[in-house]
Amino acid sequence: MRRPATVRAQRKKGTAIAVRKIVVRTLNPRSQRGWLACGNLVFRCALGRGGILTAKREGDGATPRGRFRLESARYRADKLRRPHTALPLSTTRTDDGWCDAATDRNYNRAVTHPYPASAEKLWRTDGLYDVFVVLDYNRLPRRRGRGSAIFLHVAGEGLAPTEGCVALARRDLLKLLPLIDRHTRLVVV
Repeated sequence: MRRPATVRAQRKKGTAIAVRKIVVRTLNPRSQRGWLACGNLVFRCALGRGGILTAKREGDGATPRGRFRLESARYRADKLRRPHTALPLSTTRTDDGWCDAATDRNYNRAVTHPYPASAEKLWRTDGLYDVFVVLDYNRLPRRRGRGSAIFLHVAGEGLAPTEGCVALARRDLLKLLPLIDRHTRLVVV
């Protein structure tokens, strides 16, 4: 019989054992807020302004329904200390971006600004991307127009709706990072 996932990172020969599944739930698929459960921790979260959709499209503002791998994390070294996580971690630079132009060859990929096509800036003044996790939504294979830049990031004031991401209060996201790795799946139901 399997033991339930615990939130506390356990040590086994010097390596942390991470939580395998994080679940995001709402009371209504149109809701812009929900709960993210990680083991016995539950955090309030912000969702897309378009609620949760199975058939996500670029620009619809919806959070995609599904099961996603956590690819990597990024943080702003000028805003916070290096967070603890087993995910591949890098610092965000002032010229970092993420292409959201569905017809561009780098659609839903990291790019460097200035970029000739539409690309979101990852170095932001509002704090939303001070620390964030890149999800594998629409990454391999990439389907043009199916949505880009879906992250787990810091929530805006009052858990304001996102453009399709899942967002947590900064303190909650920093609590979550040490508990996850590349084997953890984020499940949006």
